[in-house]
Amino acid sequence: METLDNVLTRRSANRLTGPAPDDAELEVLLKAAMTAPDHGRLLPWRLVTLRGEDRVELGRCLAGLAADDPGARERAAAKPLRAPLLLAIVFSPVDHPKVQRWEQLAATAAVVHTLSLLLHDRGYASIWRTGPATEDSGVRGLHGLGPEEQLLGWLYAGTSIVAAPPRRPYEVGPRLIALADIAGPN
Repeated sequence: METLDNVLTRRSANRLTGPAPDDAELEVLLKAAMTAPDHGRLLPWRLVTLRGEDRVELGRCLAGLAADDPGARERAAAKPLRAPLLLAIVFSPVDHPKVQRWEQLAATAAVVHTLSLLLHDRGYASIWRTGPATEDSGVRGLHGLGPEEQLLGWLYAGTSIVAAPPRRPYEVGPRLIALADIAGPN
């Protein structure tokens, strides 16, 4: 697939099934994703894979956070089962004199986005899911987060059950502005 076509056709897919990449294929894709911009090559992130019973355990944690309603707990427990593979995105900032925290967070997002494009290129689909559960101490403990780390959500990965809808076209319009137009004549 051409890079431009890959970028233009990738969509978040909220209905996923198997197959998902196995560990060997995921490692290949991750090595490629790691070429995303990362000032100082600090690698300020890590991914935790959740498959099978690990997804069920996450569901138990989410159910414990749900409202005191059996239906809400059941729906929360089922959330991690909506894809065969979840990748917990853990931001692990590095203390560095030149590379600020925001830049490391941007590098983490770039890796995840690149990985989602690579998954799409291989015929898989994904969606990045977040929510207040990322701050829960039980969920943080399940993922082995340290005190300075932040759970940025999960990249759900697998094969899309439904075809991706066409994307609404964007107009560049006022988003692309020449500096000369801002600064005015010299």
